Amino acid sequence: MAVLRPTLKFIGASSLHCRLHPLSRIRSSAFRAFATNLSPPSKAVVYEQQGPPDQVTRVIDLPPVELRANDVCVKMLAAPINPSDINRIEGVYPVRPPVPAIGGYEGVGEVYSLGSGVSNLSVGDWVIPSPPSFGTWQTYVVKEETVWHKIDKSVPMEYAATVSVNPLTALRMLEDFVKLNPGDTIIQNGATSMVGQCIIQLARAQGLHNVNIIRDRVGSEEAKEKLKNLGADQIYTESELEVKNIKGLLGDLPEPLLGFNCVGGNAASLVLKFLRQGGTMVTYGGMSKKPITVSTSSFIFKDLALRGFWLQKWMNSENSKDCRRMIDYILSLVKNGKLKYEMELVPFEDFKGALDKALGKLGSHPKQVIKF
Repeated sequence: MAVLRPTLKFIGASSLHCRLHPLSRIRSSAFRAFATNLSPPSKAVVYEQQGPPDQVTRVIDLPPVELRANDVCVKMLAAPINPSDINRIEGVYPVRPPVPAIGGYEGVGEVYSLGSGVSNLSVGDWVIPSPPSFGTWQTYVVKEETVWHKIDKSVPMEYAATVSVNPLTALRMLEDFVKLNPGDTIIQNGATSMVGQCIIQLARAQGLHNVNIIRDRVGSEEAKEKLKNLGADQIYTESELEVKNIKGLLGDLPEPLLGFNCVGGNAASLVLKFLRQGGTMVTYGGMSKKPITVSTSSFIFKDLALRGFWLQKWMNSENSKDCRRMIDYILSLVKNGKLKYEMELVPFEDFKGALDKALGKLGSHPKQVIKF
């Protein structure tokens, strides 16, 4: 994975702008005559220390970057604010860039200029960093050609910006843990999340039934209707599952073989209660910040399996070579109207407001996607 070269290692307590980039230290006219292939100046969301994102991030100006032979300068078009982005800034994510750093991990951009040795991309191409790469919350990004994956420009910009994390997580979890056949049932909590919305549609495309759990909140009936329109078979709030015979709610559906948990706490316990003998629950998040509790009888008599999934680890494995093929497949579903999810495009100038929404400070909002 390429290292972001508007390098932030020069940030200090003083002269932030001048020290942000090594080129700014060389000001001779001879050098300027030599370094003719430069990126435009850029604006970026940076943080110099880990902490609350709304307190430690700020938007600053970055000077131009020299393009080496194999470099590509990309004008960013859009990039989302994901929970993992927030966790990296907070300093609680297992893998994070050293501070000071530029935020963002995925996004889409348009090729602006090329180094002399670049042969597989052209100015005007749409590209995404694949696998995702740190530093997408800026207007211009310079990375090596191998980082960038060319995509179909007819795909809506906001979907191209968000394809590499949540939809790919949904696809891999459906395929990597249990052999599922058409007619099988899966169950999940956090169904209104972007991953949850993708799981519903990808499961339906594979002929799988899906049972979905959402939290009790104002507007839960509206949320249910939206999930039904995506292809959800059954949707329950957590309080609606406070019954003794929870599996009686399945009706004619087979007991779920596979479950997904991104919440933890009681919501995870509800997924486990639905699972059939020998079922598996995969945990990929913990939004409630509460532990998963499993009864002894569930392990002994139901032989349940608990697994975890971390996309970044999967991308660092030998399977990552298939990442770009899977991204193209997901984007083809989007293009054909078979995959959609809620997002809110926000101008880069309104980054602070988008961040507040992503942090949950302003109630429940769709995925925030910054438009540059």
